[in-house]
Amino acid sequence: MPIFEYVCQDCGALFEKLVMGREAAVSCPTCQSPDVAKQFSAFSTRTAAGFSGSMGAGCGCAPSG
Repeated sequence: MPIFEYVCQDCGALFEKLVMGREAAVSCPTCQSPDVAKQFSAFSTRTAAGFSGSMGAGCGCAPSG
C-alpha cells in the first residue's frame, strides 16, 4: 500500500497519506483543504543490516581512498 507525501497549497503543511486508489480524495489534515500537491519522495528498502535509504551511507557509491 503506497504512502505518498503531500504539501497543502493553502496552509503549507507537509504530511503523508496512505492512498488506497488513484482516485482517492486527499485533503490536508491541518486545514482540511483539498488543494494539495503530491511531492516527489525517494524510497528506502529494508535489508538484513537495517534500512538502506537513497541518501547517506547506503547510497551505493563506491568507497573512495
